[in-house]
Amino acid sequence: MAFDIELVGKIGSMALINSEYNDIDYNILARLSSELKPGYVWITSGATEIGRIDYIKRNGKELSGTDEEIKTDYAAQGQSILMSLYRTYVKSNYSLRQILVEHQHFNDKNKLEYLKKMLLRCPKENAIPIINYNDAVSYEENVKMEISALTKENFKPVHCLDNDETASQIACLLKPHTLLILTSVDGIYSDHKDKNTLVKEISGKDIYELIENISHFQTLCDGASRKGAGGAKAKLEYIKEPAKNGTRIIIANSKYPIKKILENSVPCTLIQVR
Repeated sequence: MAFDIELVGKIGSMALINSEYNDIDYNILARLSSELKPGYVWITSGATEIGRIDYIKRNGKELSGTDEEIKTDYAAQGQSILMSLYRTYVKSNYSLRQILVEHQHFNDKNKLEYLKKMLLRCPKENAIPIINYNDAVSYEENVKMEISALTKENFKPVHCLDNDETASQIACLLKPHTLLILTSVDGIYSDHKDKNTLVKEISGKDIYELIENISHFQTLCDGASRKGAGGAKAKLEYIKEPAKNGTRIIIANSKYPIKKILENSVPCTLIQVR
């Protein structure tokens, strides 16, 4: 089967944070960044949480206001920090390109095609695209209105509630060999309270059986790493469409090197047609 690119990868917010010290996990960010290369498309969360940490460091307190205002202001503050860190740690001979996307880009055929062409140029131009959802300008009330209008037009819109959905949509657009979802845990568990129940593989003899098995494990998932995140259940829903295209999906812990994850030599959950 032919694939457009090698890998679409996504890292979650909490996978970039050292929860013990409530600070950026510079070791993980540095190691993962050093492994990025042309042919990879990287979707990164973390701007809002990093902006929050930075604001507290500088002001000694959290922001006040509505949840939407706070998220907007933290994201705007954290985005520049996040990108500067990637630029610091990605190999200097590679170009780095920041791309901020919104739900509207996936719901407009012309914008989507333009985005696809831009992303496919990157490997040829020795560049690595770093994608994040544009939280600073996409506030919930406005997004809901736009999504509702599209739904009334008998159109099934892409919402991009979080970057798991963004990563899935990018994988559908580009058809990568692998979609890698990095989290703060080792993968999918049959019992989220018992770390000994890691599901090493979800597979099927064909795509129909694979989707059925993915749906089964969704019923066992519960909880999320942070407010506003969909958790493992949502991750499994989002990855169904890339799986239908033949992309293999790996859900793994950000503490492991990408190379070892792709070799399946560390604990993770591998999702594919057998």
